[in-house]
Amino acid sequence: MRNIYTDLALEMAEQLGDGLEGIDMQTEQIDNIKTTTISIKSEAGERNMGKPRGTYITIESPDIKIADIDAHEQIMAILTDKLAVLRDGLKIAPQGSVLVIGLGNRDVTPDALGPKVVSKILVTRHIMETLPKEIFGGLRPLSALAPGVMGTTGIETAEVVKGLVENIKPDLLIAIDALAARSIARINQTIQLADTGIAPGAGIGNRRMALNRENLGVPVIAIGVPTVVDAATFVNDTLGMFLAQMSEDTPEFLKDGAAFFSMLNNLEDNDKYAIIRNTLDPHMGNMFVTPKEIGEVVRWLSNIIANGINMAMHRGIDKDDINRFMH
Repeated sequence: MRNIYTDLALEMAEQLGDGLEGIDMQTEQIDNIKTTTISIKSEAGERNMGKPRGTYITIESPDIKIADIDAHEQIMAILTDKLAVLRDGLKIAPQGSVLVIGLGNRDVTPDALGPKVVSKILVTRHIMETLPKEIFGGLRPLSALAPGVMGTTGIETAEVVKGLVENIKPDLLIAIDALAARSIARINQTIQLADTGIAPGAGIGNRRMALNRENLGVPVIAIGVPTVVDAATFVNDTLGMFLAQMSEDTPEFLKDGAAFFSMLNNLEDNDKYAIIRNTLDPHMGNMFVTPKEIGEVVRWLSNIIANGINMAMHRGIDKDDINRFMH
């Protein structure tokens, strides 16, 4: 049976249930924002999770995908703090240089998050020597690039990034990418941070060379947001909600089928998914879906993530300073 597509460490941990050997999980709740930190601490944890040892931080809030400036600023503040935690855990010096890479295809809206974030990054590497002394101490050398995708460049993204790293020698690389989730409830309202790097396309089954310390020689922080689910996951989640409703409150004309609805609802989630996937594949192939408001949400997310990076990497300046410098 094929695994359900997901890039989220939190969803993998949820599938494990109580089998969290070698894994530590802590949760915080601030207003409408839930933050979960998962630490994979051993080989057993790596095997159970299918992910390398390290720290994975998930920020969840339904307010991410609505036009609420105050909520977005609160999420941005938490993102800034968590990025600083990962930065300090990697022992990046205050003046250590940073390279931000925006993964994805700017011409495909659900995949355009990385390039849109890069367009809003406060880049300083080229002007460090000319900065006013009043603000010099609050900034670090930072550069950014959106290298495109192999389908339009013919070049493996990791090859482009590796060449950049070898030439500009950053102390830290930050990679931003759109992800896939196994639950429609997490689309466009979840941000994942990880200090282990990223494998572009892994969540949708397109494994490319990973951007990580082992391949690039520098520490890598990955930032991602699930913007798509595969069609089978969408159908599976919808069917689950329908069956739960039918089991609890079956209409009179369907009373004879109540036991059948209950039986289907009690199937293991992975079993239901496998049946649906095998049914859909001959007709739809490897299809992924995204909400119709994705364009607006990606714009909001790019602001949240870009300013989170700007404030976490450029110490001593706040959002108002960044907006002033950017415009």
